[in-house]
Amino acid sequence: MNQNFGKIVGINGNMISVAFDGNIMQNEVAFILHGDERLKSEVVRIGDGVSFLQVFESTKGIKVGASVEFSGELLSVQLGPGLLGQVFDGLQNPLPELAEEYGFFLPRGVSLKALDDSHKWVFTPKVKKGDTVVSGTALGHVPEGIFEHAIMVPFHFQGEYTVEEIVSAGDYVLTDTLVKLKDERGNIHEISMTFNWPVKIPIEAYRDKIVPTEPLITQARIIDTFFPVAKGGTFCIPGPFGAGKTVLQHIISRYAEVDIVIVAACGERAGEVVEVLREFPELIDPRTGKSLMERTIIICNTSSMPVAAREASVYTAVTLGEYYRQMGLDVLLLADSTSRWAQAMRELSGRLEEIPGEEAFPAYLESRIAEFYERSGLVELNDGRISSLTIGGTVSPAGGNFEEPVTQSTLKVVGAFLGLSRDRANARRFPAIHPLESWSKYSSFIPKDITDEARDVLRRGSDVNQMMMVVGEEGTSIEDFALYLKSELLDSVYLQQNAFDKVDAATNDKRQKYIFENVHKVLKTEFPFDSKDDARSFFNRLRQAFIDWNYIDMDSAQFKEQQESIEKLIEEQSGNEKSL
Repeated sequence: MNQNFGKIVGINGNMISVAFDGNIMQNEVAFILHGDERLKSEVVRIGDGVSFLQVFESTKGIKVGASVEFSGELLSVQLGPGLLGQVFDGLQNPLPELAEEYGFFLPRGVSLKALDDSHKWVFTPKVKKGDTVVSGTALGHVPEGIFEHAIMVPFHFQGEYTVEEIVSAGDYVLTDTLVKLKDERGNIHEISMTFNWPVKIPIEAYRDKIVPTEPLITQARIIDTFFPVAKGGTFCIPGPFGAGKTVLQHIISRYAEVDIVIVAACGERAGEVVEVLREFPELIDPRTGKSLMERTIIICNTSSMPVAAREASVYTAVTLGEYYRQMGLDVLLLADSTSRWAQAMRELSGRLEEIPGEEAFPAYLESRIAEFYERSGLVELNDGRISSLTIGGTVSPAGGNFEEPVTQSTLKVVGAFLGLSRDRANARRFPAIHPLESWSKYSSFIPKDITDEARDVLRRGSDVNQMMMVVGEEGTSIEDFALYLKSELLDSVYLQQNAFDKVDAATNDKRQKYIFENVHKVLKTEFPFDSKDDARSFFNRLRQAFIDWNYIDMDSAQFKEQQESIEKLIEEQSGNEKSL
């Protein structure tokens, strides 16, 4: 493709104005030529002979009159085997390789290939000469960790194609031609293991998109039981600083029952991102017994990196998620934090001198957030397999104010709201998800009427607690005090989990059903007490018995013994059981 050139006529931070004569596209990649440096940028607006570009690097030293080269290509990522276990920046540069070549202080304008062209992959063909294929059809596969990485017909291919040639099984590098396809006009197309895809265009090489209904088991009890997330659904985790957003994401990424985890650090503080980079390779995947990084991709764009790259990192991550979904896998994308991405949009909008919306965010904030979350979904592939991309994003509202624009725009499009509470975090109640403010539109594996009864106990117990703060414990009836203690029992033994205990850190759906059934019986049982001290003493003993039970493996004999001791304790106190 012929390349166009332009001249810089204005500079405003990372936003530059470029005069041009040829034809250019929205979201086209361009390079600012500054000495030996080629600074990558993206066309964000096109006017009459002048285009506006956001630069993904520092613009220090750039002057009016400098040349700009338009590539004629959209901002894209390279798709192919070798993505798993990698750490990329927002533009898909492999950070470990960059650090190895240039040191820890990366120079401006450098880039490396996302995938290793010299690595040999063992290719196994799946189709034969004469077969008819369409975009997304698996032509063969190579082993990538524990998965079979499908080598597919590129997603931009339209119509049907006939397999003219296909290589035999063997070792090949990414650039080797594996398959030759003939289109309906008789043209021959050579297919290798890798191709590029524009990050801002959704991948839709599937038969149908399905309404998600099956719960995604995260093994966090408060989420799975009360505020479930569906496979192929969306959720958000808003909360103030220090409430545990990042830690909760780490727990979900480790224990959620998905195949691939993609972590997009889009503007988080460098310290938190470094913690992820250090911890993930050392974390053992409970499913495989190997390193968690073997089925993880990290897109790293910290708050100290160029602001413009935050938006690119979000779209890079979701494109990689869609790519692995096309292979029939269940993918989980965790974006941390979408507030920083929105702040980058606000900065860009200000430099474009657009009419601001609420709190100076762009008027199109809500639609951009919706476009991102809508790329999730449960899909039926062309071969009939079902796969999913679940998207969860954290939101960092200033001061924990959930009424601010980013949180409100997110709440309009997600299916589950896991709101973190400063008070619960300060009280060391983790996960600090507020059980009365959070909600989910998805169905749990536990019947809704039972969970509603439990939440009602929490709500009424909270009311009693608020009343006791005013009138004191002495002004509360013993029945109300027992109700308050029941709500505290439910909170401490079921809603809270010890992430440092190997058993309690993750609770599968079978165990959740079993434990919750026993907790629910306590909530429905009326206990006669002679005094508030008797009630407090009983519930303290019962709470400790349940907590000890949470730390015991379900398949052990000790588990059954602990359950019997709990039932005996309840029976001794309740006498003749009767429902509330």
